[in-house]
Amino acid sequence: MGYKSDIEIAREASKKPIQEIGATLGIPEADLLPFGHDKAKVSAGFIAAQRDKKNGRLILVTAINPTPAGEGKTTTTVGLTDGLNRIGKKAMLCIREASLGPCFGMKGGAAGGGYAQVVPMEEMNLHFTGDFHAITSAHNLLAAMIDNHIYWGNALEIDERRVVWRRVLDMNDRALRDVVTSLGGVSNGFPRQTGFDITVASEVMAILCLANDLEDLQQRLGNIIVAYRRDRTPITCRDIKADGAMTVLLQQAMQPNLVQTLENNPAFVHGGPFANIAHGCNSVVATTTALKLADYVVTEAGFGADLGAEKFMDIKCRKAGLSPDCVVLVATVRAMKMNGGVQRADLGAENVAAVTEGCANLGRHIGNLKSFGVPVVVAINHFVTDTDAEIQAVRDYVETQGSEAILCRHWELGGEGAAELATRVAQIADSAVSQFAPLYRDEMPLFEKIETIAKRIYRADEVLADKKIREQLKAWEDAGYGDLPICMAKTQYSFSTDPNLRGAPTGHSVPVREVRLSAGAGFVVVICGQIMTMPGLPRKPAAEAIHLNDLGQIEGLF
Repeated sequence: MGYKSDIEIAREASKKPIQEIGATLGIPEADLLPFGHDKAKVSAGFIAAQRDKKNGRLILVTAINPTPAGEGKTTTTVGLTDGLNRIGKKAMLCIREASLGPCFGMKGGAAGGGYAQVVPMEEMNLHFTGDFHAITSAHNLLAAMIDNHIYWGNALEIDERRVVWRRVLDMNDRALRDVVTSLGGVSNGFPRQTGFDITVASEVMAILCLANDLEDLQQRLGNIIVAYRRDRTPITCRDIKADGAMTVLLQQAMQPNLVQTLENNPAFVHGGPFANIAHGCNSVVATTTALKLADYVVTEAGFGADLGAEKFMDIKCRKAGLSPDCVVLVATVRAMKMNGGVQRADLGAENVAAVTEGCANLGRHIGNLKSFGVPVVVAINHFVTDTDAEIQAVRDYVETQGSEAILCRHWELGGEGAAELATRVAQIADSAVSQFAPLYRDEMPLFEKIETIAKRIYRADEVLADKKIREQLKAWEDAGYGDLPICMAKTQYSFSTDPNLRGAPTGHSVPVREVRLSAGAGFVVVICGQIMTMPGLPRKPAAEAIHLNDLGQIEGLF
């Protein structure tokens, strides 16, 4: 049986005008800023007017540690939303925008797959409404103004060796990780070593995702620490006087993007991915607005639950006052096999023993999520090679963990294939049994917060951090930043910092390479192991296969 590609399915979609999608949520046409016929931004005025309304139920979709086999977390997020609407519920989804880095690298797009997609798929995975470009421009404007301030006399007495604001680009480019700027003589400024991160790792991205409105956005931008003087006192974006212009660049980007699923259900696509190096959640503005407009809101958090879900709970929910009513943990039989030692080329053959062995990774995630006080349902994202015995092995294992697993066929059947999952999730969400609480208290010392995540979520024995890092954390506590949450940056492929250590490892250590203070976003980034905040392209980048066909249509994107 031949299957159509995601892009072929998306191209055949019967889309409704975006004004009709907005009308299903009660958004007047005047409050939509259209980008073509099938996507629009929602006005700040409309969003502000919803704030006193009652919240719907919040459902988080997360996953096991990803494998090259693919788990389908976004696909399940879309399928569950369509499933909820199919069983008569008023539901919408909130997912994150796609970075150009993975699209041209190796991961692919971020719009779902099969018959559980958000459209327009091509635009979503490319420039979309320009939000990431605005973030890139705002970030780099600040970088330019710092160097310009130094060039014109350095009235703030910035120590050029202690400028901590790097530049960003929404592309995988390892050659830019470490660079020297301002070469070429006096007219080009003062040479210094710096580097680039990918745009999704920008603190400006995190601020946009966590800010409540434009006023909050500018306040947070102003709080960004960009450099230090020789006496180690900080210099902020507000000192450089860049916060106002950056807010202007981000004004439109702050407005959530409204699109639709293949089944014409409403979706907000807003905010940054990459929960391995950022907090990787949909924007607070989009999620809180959706909760006023629908009875059920389905959102996702990036990569495995040890990264995205932990940050969703400990950063986003803590800062925005949110509380998930149910968590859906996505798993695949193929990924269980890989965690059980099967090579990718051998995944098509039945191997119940490997499935059972690989379920340890799934069990670790179930236990971790339950430790936040939230009920967990496992969604088995069905692949055509799965056998009945393998599926049953996953069901049996999940039952031993005090949870339940439901087989989902949304990739093949759309919302109909997720109707059983939707029915159960709605029951759990409506029962209000969730007793959500973050993993650690605000007042806990920063290093103890890092240890808490490493030991309770990763099951590590210890955190390895040298004296310099521990002293830096203590200095931030003394400066009033001790109550901030932690944003761990580590590999997404393992509970450990070793991407090759699959399953549910114990007895490992978490080495901390660097810590960064994101005073505007309101968290401390802890960089572990060999994780990079500027990825590189693989040996054969996906970009090699992307082109326009004779009809002017995009081929090879996904």
